[in-house]
Amino acid sequence: MKLNRCTPFLMLCLAISILSSCGSSSKVDNRSNSNKMPNDAILENKEAVLSIIKKVNNHWQITHPVPDRAFWNPAAYHTGNIEAYKVTGNMDYLVYSKAWAEKNQYKGAKSKNKSDWKYTYGETDDYVLFGDWQIAFQTYIDIYTLEGKKDPEKIKRALEVMEYQMGTNAVDYWWWVDGLYMVMPVMTKLYKVTGNELYLKKLHEYLSYSNSILYDDASQLYFRDAKYVYPKHQSANGRKDFWARGNGWIFAGLAKVIQDLPKDALHRDEYINRFKALANSLMKSQQPEGYWTRSILDVDHAPGPETSGTAFFTYGYLWGINNGILDKKTYLPVVGKSWKYLTKVALQDDGRVGYVQPIGEKAIPGQIVNANSTADFGVGAFLLAASEMYRYLDLKKM
Repeated sequence: MKLNRCTPFLMLCLAISILSSCGSSSKVDNRSNSNKMPNDAILENKEAVLSIIKKVNNHWQITHPVPDRAFWNPAAYHTGNIEAYKVTGNMDYLVYSKAWAEKNQYKGAKSKNKSDWKYTYGETDDYVLFGDWQIAFQTYIDIYTLEGKKDPEKIKRALEVMEYQMGTNAVDYWWWVDGLYMVMPVMTKLYKVTGNELYLKKLHEYLSYSNSILYDDASQLYFRDAKYVYPKHQSANGRKDFWARGNGWIFAGLAKVIQDLPKDALHRDEYINRFKALANSLMKSQQPEGYWTRSILDVDHAPGPETSGTAFFTYGYLWGINNGILDKKTYLPVVGKSWKYLTKVALQDDGRVGYVQPIGEKAIPGQIVNANSTADFGVGAFLLAASEMYRYLDLKKM
């Protein structure tokens, strides 16, 4: 009889013990717990993500009503804006990018004299072959395809420039890591439009050159350009100095390239393997708060959060998960932490995206990056990540 009275109490204690055990396990570091509860890393829903996209993009477009030039930084914003349009269907976003494209005559640098065309750094109209002027072609091609390929004038300049470039013997067009995001997707987008295999052949030649001078086999990360290769250049603490946004450019760029490649493309597996190697290396340097520091392997070189690199990484991880290339159990906890940083720290109440390192090419000790630090390319990276998060949640419900 005494046993019968105690049994309910014992069962209650057992239940409490089990629940307590589950609760404590949820506090374990996400990476070590990733094999057990991968989906618990994302506590978002599609409606909330759409609200975030609207908040961020409306703020940017309202505060920047006049179309900018076709140089890399506004053009990088438009790559994110187009993805936001694709997931929201908000015509205001497409109209905004079209107004920008029309202002720039669907061109990058505008020189007509091919003998003057250059590809070293330059912001004038004769630097037609410099990738910072070619990224605009990504959005022009997207507008062209989104409208059902009705107006070939939208890609006329892109075809002219890229076909001229591919007709030269040079392979060193992408001498800095940013250029890999700027132009690699242009090559695959134009391949999809034209079916011309030369785009894929030249893509591989140009990327192979970039890899030969920028990629570090030991760390499986990219130096920004030849000036920063170790040991010629070192971080504040004598380490290899890998710039977060620079590695964000290539990680996101590879995702865009793989997405547009045919399944039987000659070098597709090579690009996927490089993408996976970057994913693994970057995961190891994520900070507990979810962001990556500006110098990836030397936290003390330029400490504190940075949004543009973190957003590009988040986009790349989500794209890899959504397309079955990255293991969800391994990488979803990484995304869970970076998404929390992006939406709870980087995103401000008014829709501003903060903690974006200003235009530059390296992590700078002592540089102030705070909640008021924003930029067009950082907003574009945020929109890429948010759009891919929406796709993840959409696929999750299928």
